[in-house]
Amino acid sequence: MSESTAEEITAQVRMRYGAAAVRAQNGAMCGDGACCGTNEDIVTGNLYATDEIAALPETAVLASLGCGNPTALIELRAGETVLDLGSGGGIDVLLSARRVGPTGLAIGLDMTDEMLALAQTNKAKAGARNVVFVRGRIEDIPLPEAAVDVVISNCVINLAADKGQVLREAFRVLAPGGRFAVADVVADGPIHPDLRRNMEAWVGCLAGALPVTEYTQLLHDAGFVAVEIAITRRYTVAEAGLDPATLPAGWEDGDGKLASAFVRATKPTTAQPVRKAIPLAVTDAGGCCGGGNC
Repeated sequence: MSESTAEEITAQVRMRYGAAAVRAQNGAMCGDGACCGTNEDIVTGNLYATDEIAALPETAVLASLGCGNPTALIELRAGETVLDLGSGGGIDVLLSARRVGPTGLAIGLDMTDEMLALAQTNKAKAGARNVVFVRGRIEDIPLPEAAVDVVISNCVINLAADKGQVLREAFRVLAPGGRFAVADVVADGPIHPDLRRNMEAWVGCLAGALPVTEYTQLLHDAGFVAVEIAITRRYTVAEAGLDPATLPAGWEDGDGKLASAFVRATKPTTAQPVRKAIPLAVTDAGGCCGGGNC
């Protein structure tokens, strides 16, 4: 993929999800082809238990653009540090903060200013004190090596232009023995090449969906072990919220091959010898932590 195409993808994703944040702030469900929908939506519906989100700010729930519940993928322990890649309005960060307790820390990383502003508002509404939101790109995580115990993400890695780099960065910031547990859209079969190059399909979580075999290989290449990818839901292009009129010929090729999946992996305990502290320098306005790219 060319550098210009990668930058175009980043710009389109930032614009689309910035608009989704504004809609959520105004009390509306997300739309306009983003990876999101109503409770009845086959991709995003009924991902969280009612009692799980009952105490969360409504705008955190409305801004949830995921395809799974990564906080349900893994047991989070008191005192752990959790990093959410592409944290959006903060729903998974706030849920993680509850699980790790006051001695733990939940960090949300997002590149979209509107989402960061919404997440800060939701943090204040929830009264969460063990939460930090960081401005940055998931391809270049502004944290030191071996800084977190768990990396989660919810339907975001498929949006990245360089997924191998994302996974290498996730591996880098995990402490030895750290766990990777994400929900993501995958391709369980070949997708038409023209569809892969369509920007509307990309920001709609279709074109960037990695084949399961490639996802597995990239995780191994990054250094992870105990890799597991389990498909949880399958859906068509239309069910993914995309308008066929905006897609190239051959879009039907994606039908039945798109799927939400739980992706788990572990960083070997021998990978790095030293756990490094996170240099937090939180600003009231930006919700940004130290380490760069803020």
